[in-house]
Order: sequence, then structure tokens, then C-alpha cells
Amino acid sequence: MLSKKENIQNEFILKTMEELVPEDSLFRKIDKYIDFSFIYDEVKHLYCEDNGRPSIDPVVLFKLVFIQTLDGLKSMRKTCDKIKVDAEYRWFLGIPFGYDTPHYSTFSQNYIRRFKGTDIFEKIFVNIVEQAIKYNLVKGETFFTDSTHKKSNANKNKFHEEIQQVVHERKEWLEQEINEERKKQGKKEFEFKEDIKKENQGE
Repeated sequence: MLSKKENIQNEFILKTMEELVPEDSLFRKIDKYIDFSFIYDEVKHLYCEDNGRPSIDPVVLFKLVFIQTLDGLKSMRKTCDKIKVDAEYRWFLGIPFGYDTPHYSTFSQNYIRRFKGTDIFEKIFVNIVEQAIKYNLVKGETFFTDSTHKKSNANKNKFHEEIQQVVHERKEWLEQEINEERKKQGKKEFEFKEDIKKENQGE
């Protein structure tokens, strides 16, 4: 017997975010083991304590990059669009349906004003990878970025250098996307400095 559903778009869904996200969700496992709260201490010197408008939660901003990298999304704009409708992403970010998610321009402006020209991304990524290794979420001998499989050296400093290089490449992609968006809007492109990468290589 042929069945046909109509007007399903208008149905109410009375479920909590916990109920919407599958128990075997990868993001549940990540949330269980990885403590992202260290990010507040890493970035607090980049924020004004008693002046200016309230900022978007920095953990949310860095989780956006984490989501984009983990799921291989092609751009931060696409990532910001997907989190509007994806229950797992919203659960991971702590933003229930009914609340606004960060707009792409919010991410890009925060990156430009606070994080460009710093090594914050490298420090945070190293911390997250080390936590993941501690709980056997990844192996210390290898790590992945997109379709590239890299082997790490047993030397901890060498391992950190390789992670930092991967993060630097990711930052370059983000910066290129920011400038492409600015160009479309007829705005001046930014010149992102390479000083941090050179400093790290010289240590």
C-alpha cells in the first residue's frame, strides 16, 4: 500500500538536545574525554576584562575549527551554515535549537582582532592532541589531517613541530578564506604575518 506523508515540515518535535544526539555519536566521545576549558586561560590575555561588548565564547570559536577539521568541511562559512541545522554540532557547541549560532563574520572578525599573528592555534591544538593520545582516542605515532597521513617522530618536540606545521597550514586556509570574502565585499585584504611560524622553527 502506497503511503504519503504531508506537511511534515510543520510537525513539532518535543525532544531535548540529549535525546536528539545518538548515544554513539563521535562528538559525545570527544566531549567525554577532551577538556576544552583550558582554552580560557590560553586566550584571556587577548580579551579586555572590563570594557567592550560581551564576546562570543572562545571555546565555541575553537570548537568550530575542530568541527571543520574533523568532518572535512571545505570552508568555515560552510561550517557556520551547517551548525544551524545539525543537532550533533549544536550539542557539542552547547547551543540548543532556538538559539542563534555564530555567523561566519563573527568567527572571521574574532580571528582578525584577536588570533591572527599569534601561536594560540598551535598551543591549543597540541593540548587537544595530547589529551586525545592520553585517552587512546588517537595513537601517538600517527595523526591525520584531511586525506594526509603523517607519521610523528618519537621525540616529543619533533611531534609538536609537526602538529604546529599542520595547524599553520589550517590557519593559512582560514586566512585565505577570510581574504576571499573581504575581496567579494570590496574590502581591503589583510596581510597575515608569518613571524610566528619562523619563531617556532628557530627555537
